[in-house]
Amino acid sequence: MTAPAAPTRIAQLAASLDEPLLVLDPTNVRYLAGFRSSNPALLVRPDGGATLYSDFRYAEAGRTAAAAAGVEFVVSGRVLLKDLAARLTGRIGFEAGFVTYDGWETLGSAGAELVPRRGVVEALRAVKDEVELDAIRRACEITTATYQRIAEEGLVGRSEREVAARIEQLFRELGADGAAFAAIVAAGANGALPHADPGDRPIEAGTLVTIDCGARVDGYCADCTRTFATGPLPDDLARAYAVCLAAEEAGLAAIRPGGVGAAVHEAAHAVIRDAGWGEQFGHGLGHGVGLEIHEAPTLRPESEDVLVAGNVVSCEPGIYLAGTGGVRIEDLVVVRDGAPEVLTRFPKALLTVD
Repeated sequence: MTAPAAPTRIAQLAASLDEPLLVLDPTNVRYLAGFRSSNPALLVRPDGGATLYSDFRYAEAGRTAAAAAGVEFVVSGRVLLKDLAARLTGRIGFEAGFVTYDGWETLGSAGAELVPRRGVVEALRAVKDEVELDAIRRACEITTATYQRIAEEGLVGRSEREVAARIEQLFRELGADGAAFAAIVAAGANGALPHADPGDRPIEAGTLVTIDCGARVDGYCADCTRTFATGPLPDDLARAYAVCLAAEEAGLAAIRPGGVGAAVHEAAHAVIRDAGWGEQFGHGLGHGVGLEIHEAPTLRPESEDVLVAGNVVSCEPGIYLAGTGGVRIEDLVVVRDGAPEVLTRFPKALLTVD
């Protein structure tokens, strides 16, 4: 992420505040101030002023980030919350979804009035700027190229664990920072487990292999799933693939500004349910992706999130047949006025890889 975006982001946050907000989530601090630390805090005031805190280990990096963001930097004690408690006065907002009960007790120990706030920075993060979109596009390009290499190298006879390790190696060879998350490689009956752990058993012919992976570039994540055949398939698996692909296309067609998360999910789920497999698609259709692999907005049955242009979301229906196998097809897309911009370009037609 480039530093010039930080002052604008802090100003956007400040304009929404009724009282100073203490930002403690390292991902949110990075987003706002361009500062990476395991022990940061950023106090943003409604007037637009802000102070960045971290301990001695991060002092030089903190000063550099603060200067770029146009904020003050203060070297804190190593026990950050205890240090901040002695500095905070009056009414202070805090990230209720991040601060633990122990942390809340410590922060308020010197008398500050702590006000829980939820999703304030995350709402800003949900709409990506062009700097962020460029990083996500590059992560998706590397992910697409990795799928191409894996397909060329073949699957049959290799273990799931071997393929997963190769994916992460390819990410780095192709220029990524690394993996956005641990790759899922699920062959045969393991494909019925949405979050299967790769094992050591060789991948067999005549089944489906689901691969879910994503590269990370400049801190930003890609997320893409493709399911491959390893030879002629049983009728139920071939049909499951066709139905899942139709559901994914229906989900993509519903991803528009103004779309409500629950309704977008339903557009895809209805296709699978009408095919008789509604209970075999038990997770949400998608989620936001950015600095974290799961962030706002969400596309799932209970979601009231409303899509806007600039959101980046996954679209990933699946069908999971216990004891037999499964299929999931996932694209990462930018919400646009009109059709979404699909960032993951590896083909979705069923591909047989020996």
